[in-house]
Amino acid sequence: MLRFNLRRQISNSTGIYRRNIHSGLEDAGPMASRLRSRSVIRFSGPDTIKFLQGLLTNDVRRFGEKSTTVPTPNMPSVSTPPMYAALLTPQGRFLYDFFLYRPTRPDEKLDRTGSVELFADVDVSVLDELLETLKKFRLRSKVDIENVAEEFSCWQRYGRNLSESSSVGWGGGVDRAGESTASGNKYGWQWYEDPRLDCLGYRSIFPSDATPPLVEADKETDESNYLLWRLEHGVAEGSAEIPKGEAIPLEYNFVGLNAISFDKGCYVGQELIARTHHRGVIRKRLVPLRFIDSNGKEVNQKIAAGAQVVESGTGKKIGAISTALGSRGMGVMRVEEGFKASTELIVNGSEDVKVEVIRPTWWPVEWFQQDQSGLKCLGLPSCEATPLKLLSCYVGQELIARTHHRGVKRKRLIQLRFIDSNGKEDVKVEAIRPTWWPAEWFQQDQSGVALYVVTTLLS
Repeated sequence: MLRFNLRRQISNSTGIYRRNIHSGLEDAGPMASRLRSRSVIRFSGPDTIKFLQGLLTNDVRRFGEKSTTVPTPNMPSVSTPPMYAALLTPQGRFLYDFFLYRPTRPDEKLDRTGSVELFADVDVSVLDELLETLKKFRLRSKVDIENVAEEFSCWQRYGRNLSESSSVGWGGGVDRAGESTASGNKYGWQWYEDPRLDCLGYRSIFPSDATPPLVEADKETDESNYLLWRLEHGVAEGSAEIPKGEAIPLEYNFVGLNAISFDKGCYVGQELIARTHHRGVIRKRLVPLRFIDSNGKEVNQKIAAGAQVVESGTGKKIGAISTALGSRGMGVMRVEEGFKASTELIVNGSEDVKVEVIRPTWWPVEWFQQDQSGLKCLGLPSCEATPLKLLSCYVGQELIARTHHRGVKRKRLIQLRFIDSNGKEDVKVEAIRPTWWPAEWFQQDQSGVALYVVTTLLS
């Protein structure tokens, strides 16, 4: 097992782990961790894609595209990259996160039933609750949902100097991934680039009774090091770090983590996500934190999750710590105050511990963009498929963006024609639909909810 300069002190009375963490983890070479905090479930059936498409924040239809490549023993298997997505409440709050995978099957081209098989690694602490929730949504959909945690395990490879061959599968002179997929045995799995960020390395699920490829005995390390790696990059994972039923996905940077599609159809919680995103102002975000003393040295004392971060002197609340390990942590902070150089932050109740807010290197520059009017614009650019692009703030932007992306315009300017009524005093009004109007203004989706409604006299 790979060992770092970690010194664990275990309190028998409280069960709290205290660690002195060597900051050299940033320079550590390739590491691999079996993620025991994640479990694996399987979706199968002809309605799998449709079922998940209506629930999750990302565009699951990508897994329904047929591959034109036939796996052979002499070539690497070609499969759809994994996807990161989330299930939300109707109010747009976070519930569960998913890493979705679709393995390559040798008999896929011969399957005439249209059945699709997807795997997902999910938070093990909410597994039973998640399965119950999914089955409530299933209704009459032809999809089976199974717990396959005993058969498969989730792994992560991370650290510096990860070889590019990690995405090839079992590696070596012969591609065992392509060979085994063609023969249909259980080793048809491979490492995939983490769908969130390149700096997080590679991720996949593998049979529990086999060691994943490219995992050497001296490079396997405890999952706590993967947690530390994520803390340094400001990436939360699972319901333990993303409060279930409370967290707003955009504040946890789900857009930057490729977890949300803005050009797919409706899904649970979509309205709040679209409105907040296209408004262009996210005032609080999840950021990496470092705990230091008055001399600037890292302190390794226990900082409890949920502790408030306040401005020194004024006591103004800036945010709260969501996760902490040693001298590192992350929390949802007010971006403007958190990155202000003149602001000194401390942990409320532990005034001797200062908090340093770190800007992740992967953050888009738009999150710090400031327009000429002096208003802070912290939103990502609008989706390419959005007709109205709101790339910066302007006077009146909020109402325009909210109304546009809500998708309902009940009144529009139209052409009118006045006609008589055969000598009667009343004058009839005929509404004429302009030829240039987009068809979407009259479109209605299959659920019966009008996407664009125009109140006119048209029949």
